[in-house]
Amino acid sequence: MSNALTTTPALTPEGSLSRYLAEIRKFPMLEKDQEYMLAKRFSEHNDPDAAQQLITSHLRLVAKIAMGYRGYGLPIGEVISEGNVGLMQAVKKFDPERGFRLATYAMWWIRASIQEYVLRSWSLVKIGTTAAQKKLFFNLRKIKGQIDAVDEGDLHPDQVEHIATKLGVTNDDVVSMNRRMSGGEASLNAPMSKDADGGGEWQDWLVDDDAVNPELKLAHEDEYEMRMGLLEQALATLNEREQHILTERRLKDNPSTLEELSQVYGVSRERVRQIEVRAFEKLQKSMKNLDREARAPRDVEDIEAEINA
Repeated sequence: MSNALTTTPALTPEGSLSRYLAEIRKFPMLEKDQEYMLAKRFSEHNDPDAAQQLITSHLRLVAKIAMGYRGYGLPIGEVISEGNVGLMQAVKKFDPERGFRLATYAMWWIRASIQEYVLRSWSLVKIGTTAAQKKLFFNLRKIKGQIDAVDEGDLHPDQVEHIATKLGVTNDDVVSMNRRMSGGEASLNAPMSKDADGGGEWQDWLVDDDAVNPELKLAHEDEYEMRMGLLEQALATLNEREQHILTERRLKDNPSTLEELSQVYGVSRERVRQIEVRAFEKLQKSMKNLDREARAPRDVEDIEAEINA
């Protein structure tokens, strides 16, 4: 898999975005049967050529997703590179027998890889560790645009309340995140005031509001990663239509309406609602089963085989 990454086009500082996009357009898109056979070859025989074709045929998908993260002031080449790493992980873990397309599965890995990179790089001060805080970070700018608050400093109380309710976070979280994102990358050594002796530097006022000890914090992060992995596996048990409807209705910040989806699939709104409910029930059941399996004790031989793999 590492060889596959080194042979894909790279967007270097010396190169241009338009040249890179032109290069990746040369790689053909795969038909469903082609994709299935290549995925089988890679999963069963670890064929590097098959992996290479699967990766290059989805580079345009990575670029499209990466463009949505241009507003964070990071080099687009690095954002795309991180997305490509996520794509490689998706190819490595993709199971063609599930019956859905690689692009559907890979989107989750690509976005996760890019978002982790943005969170690592955007600021020296930790933006947030919980899923709700990450959601706030990646959606605050968009929601501010919707309520015409992009160019303002501190938000009005009603705006704070609206955003907090919409994203399921506290008002304090919204105020704090908005101030961090509006203030840019200020130095921690910057003075608190213009006077030389007017209150010390910003770093003197930073406090660790995370009372969780490192061991417990690591356990929480492992739990979150495991849950996200279970969600990806559970989604893979749904067919393409169920995945699409469930994603559009329950996993998007701006959910599609039943009417919109009924027009896409040529069925009634009630039928779309039934598919959504059934898909959610299947997802919950699958999550519970996968969670039970993940937490079940394993044989020593299985653990040793996993370590040596």
